[in-house]
Amino acid sequence: MNYETWSPVYSEILADFGFPREGDERARDVLAEVTEPFNLQRLDCSGETVAVAGAGPSLKGEVETARHADTVFAASTAADVLEDADVEIDCMVTDIDKNPETARQLTEQGTPVAAHAHGDNVELVEEWVPKFDTANVLATTQAEPVAHVRNFGGFTDGDRAAFLADHLGANELVFLGWDFDDSAVDEMKAKKLRWAERLLRWLEIRRCEQFSILDGRREGIDVSEFPT
Repeated sequence: MNYETWSPVYSEILADFGFPREGDERARDVLAEVTEPFNLQRLDCSGETVAVAGAGPSLKGEVETARHADTVFAASTAADVLEDADVEIDCMVTDIDKNPETARQLTEQGTPVAAHAHGDNVELVEEWVPKFDTANVLATTQAEPVAHVRNFGGFTDGDRAAFLADHLGANELVFLGWDFDDSAVDEMKAKKLRWAERLLRWLEIRRCEQFSILDGRREGIDVSEFPT
């Protein structure tokens, strides 16, 4: 995924949520100041099966999917659940809003963390990222990338993890802990989950692959105006 392809989808997301582009850009610039370049070769997963762990309530019952994958990318608090189940993760993908202490500990242990900056988490970036071992931080943005801050596509932690794995050469993506119809979430989160669903549908089309979590759903997901 390059920014030119991602940009029109990003513009649609901003319009749908009413988010200002300037907020994301400011957050990106702050993140750039407190991080350093990251060697993506460390996360190369060419030819591998990558488990993309979401933080939904179904995760605890699906950890075996991660245990049998070659590589595990965990979104947000999924990292904690997998750690409790003795499943080692290869990368945590987070916007630092729920479990920043976990992210800090992972970086100190040498596990890469894809730390994401957006308009609503500038204060968290400023507070927490300097506490991380920045040699193990992959800085990401949903806005136009600058310097070493990268944009691989995606909007929520979970779908960003999937787009990251795609960029890194994953042969197959498998999913656990994804609950698009979680009735316990508020309307904002439900809307974000609808976007995650759309973005994963777009990704599977681009990969010529079908993700089992979209079985029975994909026919109702409209991505007809997304770039091919």
